[in-house]
Amino acid sequence: MAEKYNFSLDVPVKELPKKIIDLILYGNGQFEGVVPNLERRYHETDSEYTRKEIEQYMIKKRCEKCQGKRLRPEALAVTVIKKSINEIVEISIEKEKRFFENLLLNPKSYNLNPNDYKIAQPIVKEIIKRLQFLIDVGLDYLTLDRKTETLSAGEEQRIRLATQLGSQLTGVLYILDEPSIGLHARDQGRLIETLNKLRDLGNTVIVVEHDPQTIMAADWVIDIGPGAGKHGGKIIFKGTPKELLRSKTLTGDYLAGRKKVEIKATSNKQPASPTGGQATKNNYLIIKKAAEHNLKNIDVKIPLGKFVCITGVSGSGKSSLMNDILAKALMRKFYKAKEEPGEFKELIGTEFLDKVVLVDQSPIGRTPRSNPATYTGVFSYIRDLFSKTREARIRGYRPGRFSFNVKGGRCEVCQGQGQIKIEMYFLPDIYIECQECKGKRFNKETLAIEYKGKNIAEVLEMTVEEALKFFINIPGIYHKLKTLYDVGLGYIQLGQPAPSLSGGEAQRVKLATELSKRATGKTLYILDEPTTGLHPDDIKKLVWVLRNLVDKGNTVLLTEHNIDIIRNSDWIIDLGPEGGDEGGDIIAIGTPFEITKNKKSYTGHYLKQVFKS
Repeated sequence: MAEKYNFSLDVPVKELPKKIIDLILYGNGQFEGVVPNLERRYHETDSEYTRKEIEQYMIKKRCEKCQGKRLRPEALAVTVIKKSINEIVEISIEKEKRFFENLLLNPKSYNLNPNDYKIAQPIVKEIIKRLQFLIDVGLDYLTLDRKTETLSAGEEQRIRLATQLGSQLTGVLYILDEPSIGLHARDQGRLIETLNKLRDLGNTVIVVEHDPQTIMAADWVIDIGPGAGKHGGKIIFKGTPKELLRSKTLTGDYLAGRKKVEIKATSNKQPASPTGGQATKNNYLIIKKAAEHNLKNIDVKIPLGKFVCITGVSGSGKSSLMNDILAKALMRKFYKAKEEPGEFKELIGTEFLDKVVLVDQSPIGRTPRSNPATYTGVFSYIRDLFSKTREARIRGYRPGRFSFNVKGGRCEVCQGQGQIKIEMYFLPDIYIECQECKGKRFNKETLAIEYKGKNIAEVLEMTVEEALKFFINIPGIYHKLKTLYDVGLGYIQLGQPAPSLSGGEAQRVKLATELSKRATGKTLYILDEPTTGLHPDDIKKLVWVLRNLVDKGNTVLLTEHNIDIIRNSDWIIDLGPEGGDEGGDIIAIGTPFEITKNKKSYTGHYLKQVFKS
């Protein structure tokens, strides 16, 4: 095609004429073109992996035909009391319940004749009952047409919980893993009531939780420790919450207030400018007219060089502001990301930043190949070290020999995964240990090379804490491992498969990776609920790490419900007053001390209680 249309294959793409680029992208009949090729492969393939790879080159856009309503005009033409099914599912669950309750109480005002009312009554009662279950677990702000991919782990778990409430089963053992994820302190009460209802029906409810309200509401507490990883695994306390308060365990100390997550005395002053004096317009990152989802055209001023928390009840608009607007807009500006940011007018103050780091809870990898060692980059240093041993040099082994992703040193039976995937039709795939290498990932020749009596597989089996001592004299390795240790991950193994890490652990691995890089002092770190899965003692370590970043001139911006993190921040932007349609406004801004004086702020109410204790 290059010969036919007279263009060079050695010229950078940006220097090619538009008609040539269009030809390459869309083809001409003889040449398929890149876009048609990707579309064809996307629709023809049975491989989920291939689909995900191709999806990297795709963006989602609202359907022009139905305007995101998903249904044909004929279906939308069917109405009940002048409302189509789309109009019903796009309002919040709380408003929807009110709509149906009014329908039951005042059928005449909706012009329902007796026959229609008789038909509607049992259906509407069932609708109200199911909506109430969702409200009981604190999801009143959601809409029924909300896409499941946009739900947090806590929201998904609470939807399943609402389903169980509706089933009215007895004699069931329920196991919940941190159902409080993403819940504001105000909404914890409703969740606890739901758990009590399940118990009162004759069920057993086991909850893995760090939230003080939930722990204190329990009938029985089992505390495991005393530390994490190899330092844990023992039952150090069992009894009632009141007995736990009197115990000398770490959990008991924090619950009773003998220990606190307090890194600095909270100031009640205006945030100081990095250049001295009071903060000015030039020291702010300003989002103008934010209007994505339920945000009410708000202007948000974020002071730079500070530890800033975006707070508010569940569904108040925090994620819309931080993730959908700010993070996507900044990633687009700094790194040419393809995702469209949410609706806003203007972003001012980006010239005061030279780097943006988004630390979310998405996995660091979806296969056992990915692990903390490879993600943080410390494995490159370790491989290099092994290649410099006397035995490796004699055999001519280079760093690539010690990679389980490269042919030569890896076990070829499992291709360096240590596990073999068995595809289960109609069920999730399962992994079994490779019988050839026994999960070691490498062949015998590679495992014969040792550094200080350990081979490469044994190093990957070390915890971060163990590896820190082992590599204490190797600065490049020690520095990267120290950041993992500082964010409370001393217990995880270097080669621990990525799928086995929780969302909170994955987020902290990402944070440690960024911390190990050279800081510029003009970096904005955006974190989404980093306390997920953290004990108060680990939260203390996290606050110390974030505070260090701010002390170097960087800005730390996070959405958070945890009161211990919020009280240690410099500045709070509180959204609300409620969730869903009744949220999306700025309720309060200021230091934690100033927020306690705002009677409209639920966050301020709970902060005041913490400051009193």
